[in-house]
Amino acid sequence: MTTNTGMEALIPLVNKLQDAFAHTGASLNIDLPQIAVVGGQSAGKSSVLENFVGKDFLPRGSGIVTRRPLVLQLMTSRAGEWGEFLHCKGKKFTDFNEIRKEIEEETDRMTGSNKGISSIPINLRVYSPHVLNLTLVDLPGMTKVPVGDQPADIEAQIKDMIAQFVSKDNCLILAVSPANSDLANSDALKIAKEFDPQGMRTIGVITKIDLMDEGTDARAILENKLLPLRRGYIGVVNRSQKDIDGNKDIKAALSAERRFFLSHNSYRHMAEKLGTPYLQKVLNQQLTNHIKDTLPSLQSKLQKQMIDMEKDVEEYKNYQPDDPARKTKAMLQMFQAFNSAFEQLIEGSGSSVDTSELSGGAKINRIFHERFPYELVKMDLDEQTLRKEISVTIQNIHGIRTGLFTPDQAFEEIVKSQIKKLKEPALKCVDMVATELMTVLRLCSDRMSRYPVLREETDRVVSTNVRHKENATKDQIIKLVDFELSYINTNHDDFIGFANASQKGVDRGTKKKVVGNQVIRKGWLTMHNLSFIRGGSKEFWFTLSAETLQWYKDDEEKDKKFVLALDNIRMRELEKGFMSSKYGFALFSTESRNVYKDYRQLELSAESQDTVDSWKASMLRAGVYPERSTEKESSSSSGGNDSSGSLDPQLERQVETIRNLVDSYMAIVNKTIRDLVPKIIMNIMINQTKEFISTEVLAHLYSSGNANNLMEESADEAERRDTMVKMYNSLKEALKVMGDINMKTVQTNLPPPVDNSWIEEPQQSSPNHVSNGFNSLGPSRQSSHGGRSSSPVRRAPPARPSGGRMPPGPPSSSAPSLPPPMMPTAAAPPIPNRPGSVRAPPSIPRRPAPSGRPSIPQRPT
Repeated sequence: MTTNTGMEALIPLVNKLQDAFAHTGASLNIDLPQIAVVGGQSAGKSSVLENFVGKDFLPRGSGIVTRRPLVLQLMTSRAGEWGEFLHCKGKKFTDFNEIRKEIEEETDRMTGSNKGISSIPINLRVYSPHVLNLTLVDLPGMTKVPVGDQPADIEAQIKDMIAQFVSKDNCLILAVSPANSDLANSDALKIAKEFDPQGMRTIGVITKIDLMDEGTDARAILENKLLPLRRGYIGVVNRSQKDIDGNKDIKAALSAERRFFLSHNSYRHMAEKLGTPYLQKVLNQQLTNHIKDTLPSLQSKLQKQMIDMEKDVEEYKNYQPDDPARKTKAMLQMFQAFNSAFEQLIEGSGSSVDTSELSGGAKINRIFHERFPYELVKMDLDEQTLRKEISVTIQNIHGIRTGLFTPDQAFEEIVKSQIKKLKEPALKCVDMVATELMTVLRLCSDRMSRYPVLREETDRVVSTNVRHKENATKDQIIKLVDFELSYINTNHDDFIGFANASQKGVDRGTKKKVVGNQVIRKGWLTMHNLSFIRGGSKEFWFTLSAETLQWYKDDEEKDKKFVLALDNIRMRELEKGFMSSKYGFALFSTESRNVYKDYRQLELSAESQDTVDSWKASMLRAGVYPERSTEKESSSSSGGNDSSGSLDPQLERQVETIRNLVDSYMAIVNKTIRDLVPKIIMNIMINQTKEFISTEVLAHLYSSGNANNLMEESADEAERRDTMVKMYNSLKEALKVMGDINMKTVQTNLPPPVDNSWIEEPQQSSPNHVSNGFNSLGPSRQSSHGGRSSSPVRRAPPARPSGGRMPPGPPSSSAPSLPPPMMPTAAAPPIPNRPGSVRAPPSIPRRPAPSGRPSIPQRPT
């Protein structure tokens, strides 16, 4: 077996990289070469691995024993025999019984003790002078019937787990199948065929050869003549259950395996290419070759990964945790990053921009221009209640007298009562901005996760300042409302005045800006209750303009579904539970008519509350206002409260005049509030917070205690730094080794393709299909040692395209690799007589020989 020193050094390097990647949990997207061992339950996978190591160390029992993948790294060492687990870093296990116990306990810790499974691997490294460098993954055996806590789909789960490993191009597949079962129905070969249809990565292993029925053998299989694989098969003999129960030494078992193959008539001629030591050498060579094949792509991935890590590693190389200068520099860098991140999130600048959702300044902007105006409109004047208040106020001012003129005092009282109602939406706007500001600050402080004490103290100082500014902002807004209450400016240019109030007859409920039929908003919304089955829904593309709401099948706007005129249309809230997890609103007509087909309201929803709020704000621009409480009552009562009106025409005119004056003045106040509240919030809460972070936070932190304690890094960060440096060094060393071995490695050629169609359609075959497996070697029972000639004839049913004999195409192409074991050698001179003896029993052809027939007439003479 030709080996390469450089490549032999690379296999331990690959193992080191696997440990580093597994320990950090980083998604490096690098599939390192390894060998996955697959097979059915009790196929002998664990015994094969134990034979490699030469020790009993794997759990045993009935049913499914391997319930988590075991990444087994074999390392050649002259210093003795021991094992190490990745999850028990630094601890050496010299007692292999302790290794078995640790595997069982670690498995139970993750999966429970009642046969549960998990795809999280256990990493075990075994050092021994008796092993070759190998990396194998022992996978759970395939099962069909769940037991214990296993789910009903246990077969699919195990297959998915196996697929995570064998689907990677860098993974060789060791397909283990027992000799005393039907090979054509082998679970291992089915998995291999599914994920490696060309057979480039599959190596067949035949176990339990010594347990075959008397008179049968696996000679044709091992010679790759029957049921061939591209890389062929290797036969092994494991310890029996009796040997295991009797604690038979593995070294003795390997000697017994050697004697079995040398003494068996069917295997003696190929004994040098059978057995566990030969399998170990082949796997080592195949893994070496496989690494060589994947070197170019692996090298480029490792180089890219190393370049990505260089910046962090450069900082860590000369790292001195207790250096005061380093701590001071690190603190300044942390706050520069914190301050920069805050400004970027608020102002919208910077290189990294969130593409998934609104945040920071963009969300605050939406609060200012969509949520806040909507909250103001929701507080719009209640028509019926307002008229009642105006009527009662006028009558109370007149007292016992009958007033001839409209009292201006009634106007001021009603206006002040409406102005006071503006405090609630204005203060709610402050709360929403404060919540978003705290979210921004938490995002910025995440950059300090390396220093938990510093992060906690910074959060405390900054959040305290934000709460202080929040209270100051609320005080200022309350003062703003008080300013409006202190003086009612009836000389305002936009105020209609008493002279025009009696002529001002407008429908305040449907008043909108004259903007033409321009498009206000477009987007996707889900429309509900459109199918015959209640609760049906469908997504449409909506276009909102100043006069209509239209929706289309898609955003190409070709297939128009409907046009809804917005005259006398209002919107109302919908309960979230009504549309499950979606947020929504409904459009309805104030004239109690159907809005769409037979539906009195159009129910719309979106995936997020922000999207719904944005649509509501756009509806306001189109003149579609929220439903008022009086409108809810008007649907069930056409009349009104007797006290809400008066039969006195003069009082009705006065009420109408005051009503128009209040509407005109409140429009002025609303405009002022909408303009000044965002400005107050921006000045006190946001700008002053930015100034506080950039100029005062450091002073507060230094005054709070010992600055050195603030810069104590977390244990996770220290471990991450050490692991990253080790990983960087491993990458660098691996690339160096790759550069040394790239031109010197000797590689064996991949065998030519074979016809492996026999693996296909195993479930569609008849019960006689067993003749395609190892039982197809049954002819040996009827003819002594006739495996080579008769087995291929008897093995295949008529449906198989390969017929009874090997196809002349692919199998013949692999023939050059097969004759050497069949030829006699000087080391075993009697072996050529054995094949001769196999042909000797058919001595009948001598009878019809021409030289024999003349002797018959001579007898009677």
